[in-house]
Amino acid sequence: MLIAVAAVSLKYRDYVTNPWTRDGQVRAEVIQIAPRVSGPIVNLPIWDNQLVKAGDALFEIDPRTFQASLEQALADLDETRDDLKSLEKQVQAARASVAVSTAAVKQAAITIHQYEAEIEKTSAEFDRQKRLLQREATSQKSVERAKANYAINLDKKRGAEASLVEARASLNQSEANLAVAEANLGAPGEKNAQLRAAKAALRQAELNLEFTKVKAPVDGYITNLNLRLGSQVVANQAILALVDINSFWIHGYFKETTIENIGKGDRAIVTLMSYPDKPLEGVVDSLGWGIAQEDGSTSYELLPSISPTFEWIRLAQRVPVRVHLTNVPEGVELRVGTTASVLVMTGERSGDGKQAE
Repeated sequence: MLIAVAAVSLKYRDYVTNPWTRDGQVRAEVIQIAPRVSGPIVNLPIWDNQLVKAGDALFEIDPRTFQASLEQALADLDETRDDLKSLEKQVQAARASVAVSTAAVKQAAITIHQYEAEIEKTSAEFDRQKRLLQREATSQKSVERAKANYAINLDKKRGAEASLVEARASLNQSEANLAVAEANLGAPGEKNAQLRAAKAALRQAELNLEFTKVKAPVDGYITNLNLRLGSQVVANQAILALVDINSFWIHGYFKETTIENIGKGDRAIVTLMSYPDKPLEGVVDSLGWGIAQEDGSTSYELLPSISPTFEWIRLAQRVPVRVHLTNVPEGVELRVGTTASVLVMTGERSGDGKQAE
């Protein structure tokens, strides 16, 4: 009797020290492959459950529409460059017009100054002739000639002033035309917004054409393939699953009453239901920090949903423990979702965990 009690006690102590669960599951990263562009599939070199390598072709979308878009983008870029050359010529012409108008303003101002000097000179001569006439030292004809010269210079000055006003108006118009031409042209060289927009459209067209060929991002298995040649795919909608062959791990769901001593780095022994005689080695990678609650979740009419329970029954919740596999025996093929049992040896911690004493 005592031997039986001791055996049960030792078994219970071992169960508490080294937690074990049959509620385990094989997990892996499953990549949802989605095309970046829409169209019918014209090439499908893969089959269901096939192993593919990173970079292998998965399928190809009809590229003809995107090739046409690329050619249109190339034509638009050439047209944009031609337009920019024309706009550059317009800017050069507008700058030349500003230069001519500026020169005309300067020339009109110089002419006015010249006529002002002539007016001052002919005015003095006219006054002198009038004084000489009073002393009968000159003729009336000389006086009239001096007066006419004075009047002519006055008229010429008024004409030059009108030319100055006209030249300034022409300069203002030329400067306005230059501003419009420069605005239409935009920034010079590669910084030009129209040129950058055309190049961006070309790059987008190139990318869309590249996106018609979809390749495997990682090594893995094609799973649940339902595509056929001619199938219409839609951009950014997942159409097949790829199981990353290098990402398998085990999730063991342990009762909350048994996780107290489990820590990162603890040795774990995993037994798959599909391979009961080939245990796998691993280490505890992490413990989950939360699980979804059932009681209190929002239900009908936004009221909390509460399940009826017996006061004397309290079921332990299960917490996910992630196990990183370190040794998979030869011949064992891991499959996502299959069942596993997990035993954690809490006294055999490695990595950044504490070593057993």
